[in-house]
Amino acid sequence: MAAKFEIYQDKAAEFRFRLKAGNGENILASEGYSSKAACQNGIESVKKNAADDGRYEKKETASGGFRFNIKAANHQVIGTSQTYKSASGRDNGIESVKKNAPEARVEEVDS
Repeated sequence: MAAKFEIYQDKAAEFRFRLKAGNGENILASEGYSSKAACQNGIESVKKNAADDGRYEKKETASGGFRFNIKAANHQVIGTSQTYKSASGRDNGIESVKKNAPEARVEEVDS
């Protein structure tokens, strides 16, 4: 199964996307958008910026976990990863976005 972006509406009626790996695992999730078009623009921004190492912000959580953000050229966060137990897991997540996001299909799903 190939990676895909899923667009859905949350309980607050905001549009969000998540990038899922071929195995169904969530790799990346977005903030809420007020319109579907803005959400789709966020997906295009992830696709465009995925290959650029400089667009990734690596973080460590207060509880000792690891995560990353991918940012657009204007430095706005366009997606946030799940929390990983190790820095290497986080780095593998970044590699997965680089590999999967540019060619991932987009589909709408129920939340």
